[in-house]
Amino acid sequence: MAVLWLLLLVGLSIFLLGVFIWAVVKHFLTAEISSSLQHPVKLRLMQCVVLFTIALGNILQKLRICSMPSFIKFLHDLRGRKKDPTLVVTNMHFGTIPVRLFQPKAVSSNLRRGIIFFHGGGALFGSLNLYHRLCSFLARETDSVLLSVGYRKLPDHHHPVIHLDCLNASIHFLKNLQTYGVDPSRVVMAGESVGGWAVATVTQALACQDKLPQIRAQVLITPILQGVNFQLPSQLQKRNVPLLTRDLMITFFCRYLNIDLSWKNAILTGACVPPDMWKKYSKWLSSDNIPQRFKGKDFSPEFLGPFNETAYLETKHVLDEKISPLLADDKIIAQLPDTFLLSCEHDILRDDTLLYKKRLEDQGVPVTWHHVEDGFHGCIIFFDNQFFSFPCSMNALNPTISYIKGI
Repeated sequence: MAVLWLLLLVGLSIFLLGVFIWAVVKHFLTAEISSSLQHPVKLRLMQCVVLFTIALGNILQKLRICSMPSFIKFLHDLRGRKKDPTLVVTNMHFGTIPVRLFQPKAVSSNLRRGIIFFHGGGALFGSLNLYHRLCSFLARETDSVLLSVGYRKLPDHHHPVIHLDCLNASIHFLKNLQTYGVDPSRVVMAGESVGGWAVATVTQALACQDKLPQIRAQVLITPILQGVNFQLPSQLQKRNVPLLTRDLMITFFCRYLNIDLSWKNAILTGACVPPDMWKKYSKWLSSDNIPQRFKGKDFSPEFLGPFNETAYLETKHVLDEKISPLLADDKIIAQLPDTFLLSCEHDILRDDTLLYKKRLEDQGVPVTWHHVEDGFHGCIIFFDNQFFSFPCSMNALNPTISYIKGI
């Protein structure tokens, strides 16, 4: 029996080593690490670990042991929740939506600022636990009451579930601000990555609501804001930069919108966009709106692929403003609250932020923009990770905190 267990252990070790070697080889064949990124070796190792864990999750899913997202969530939860003695943390449900409330313990003579936070993760990963430390830090450093929303995700839930969960949780919170000791005139909505997208769509949906407290400010951290133009400079320049590559991004995008992956190329080349639609929306989505310094010397204006009507019929819902908030009408954009936008130079989604910045400013919305020159997508989540920590994490987090404290 001991020999059998030893053979199993050796076999498992060889198998895991083989998967990791595959991840390393794939990384070095595809990844592009800019010389301006700090700690490139650390970033390469992180990307290898990500590829390794996704590969293991896919293997377990094919063996019908567990789904890949469940495996990733299990690993995330192993990190544990760091308890902050200055906060009271409460797990609740708003209907069927799990939420986590962070409240400062210190007594305050005045009502506190409120933050509604939507986490990132590409609609597939991310959880209340993974973003627990970030939410604790935001609540403590800004002396705010923070509500973190655990919206439903893939693989079981598709669009518009994230939008609806975030919208419904926000409405419930706004209707009960007094219960949580929150000042109705100082509610901030914040989110990272797909959470930033949720902020944009929910804030737009609430803009016309006159029976609820108005959102004072929105904070969008490296958000995805449109699914129409994937020929922007950052989409081409940063397509193989960890941690969000173009292939991973479009896979998340298609899965959440329930689009067959066979249409990926049509989406990326713009072949699914009718010429008349592009003519209508190009004033907002064209690379002409991107400052020259971000385009690089070799960039030429986008040329959308030959129109494919079948692809359009399969993907036309990407033109909905609930999926592409950059396409909202001017009258909606003009009603949006003060906005903080954070972009990272080494992020495939960088230009979505730049396009939204121009749209907001053109409609007179006050915008504060911070650009992290050495940042990459998702860097803010590693602000307190001992080994996988990067200077850009705090370079992204500090201005975010400063802005919120000014509300």
